[in-house]
Amino acid sequence: MSVYSMTGYACAQHSTANNTPEQESKSSTASQLGIEIRSVNGRFLDLSFRLPEELRSFEPALREKLGARLKRGKVELRVSIESSVPALVAEPSIRLLQRLNAIQDNVKAWLPDARALSVAEVIGLGSRDPTAEHDWQQELVGLTETALQALMTAREREGARLALMLLDRIGQLRTLSTQAAPLIPQLVAQQRQRFMDRWAEAMSLTDGTPMPEMAHDRALAEATAFAIRIDVAEELTRLASHLDELERLVNQGGEIGKRLDFLIQELHREANTLGSKSAALELTRISVDMKVLIEQMREQVQNIE
Repeated sequence: MSVYSMTGYACAQHSTANNTPEQESKSSTASQLGIEIRSVNGRFLDLSFRLPEELRSFEPALREKLGARLKRGKVELRVSIESSVPALVAEPSIRLLQRLNAIQDNVKAWLPDARALSVAEVIGLGSRDPTAEHDWQQELVGLTETALQALMTAREREGARLALMLLDRIGQLRTLSTQAAPLIPQLVAQQRQRFMDRWAEAMSLTDGTPMPEMAHDRALAEATAFAIRIDVAEELTRLASHLDELERLVNQGGEIGKRLDFLIQELHREANTLGSKSAALELTRISVDMKVLIEQMREQVQNIE
């Protein structure tokens, strides 16, 4: 499966002719249905819709369609309808004028005091909004599916880039872990030798008088305590285990964002412990470099679904 980012954008348009029987070809109108879907990262799936008034009734169907394909992220779907009219004032057709005249005569026959239609009223009756009478369901559902597929493709492309970045950082962390492993035995051996040198120096200050055996045991005990205090073998083992799991999840794909976020927290914990146990400048540098890489991973994992 692919790794999907929660960040993406897609749009789609569809044009529809709106000709009524009363309209002549020169005064026909066309409507353009446009859909935009914007998606950013979020802990859960948060859907919001901006629809024209005549399309409000389709929101439940759109919500169900998006919910079936998207699992996490803050998603906004925006729909617009634009009508194009060839002229600023549409000229009523002869057929429409004949119908209006017949209707007006019938009204006056029953209501002699009724006033006649004005030119503005005739034009208004002949140029009513065709989009209000159009059934948008088929176009809206189909266009939403098109935009949604484009969004998924964009999120997949972004997810592939994030996956490559994560795999690269995992490789760098493994390299740093490999550099840290041999430093610990060296530090323990150096500290042990330092304790023994101090013990020998103390012996030389006694003018040959033998030092108590407990002084030698104390030096060894201090060296052992130091070795235990700076031992980070467990931290490096757990760090390697977390990196293996991270790599497995990235290669597996799917809905892995929350699990990746948890593993990043564990990586940060091990890197902190490594730094707190550091007894050498080189080990401190490795710990700092690890935390920089882990922080870079944390920022990008926040965008993975």
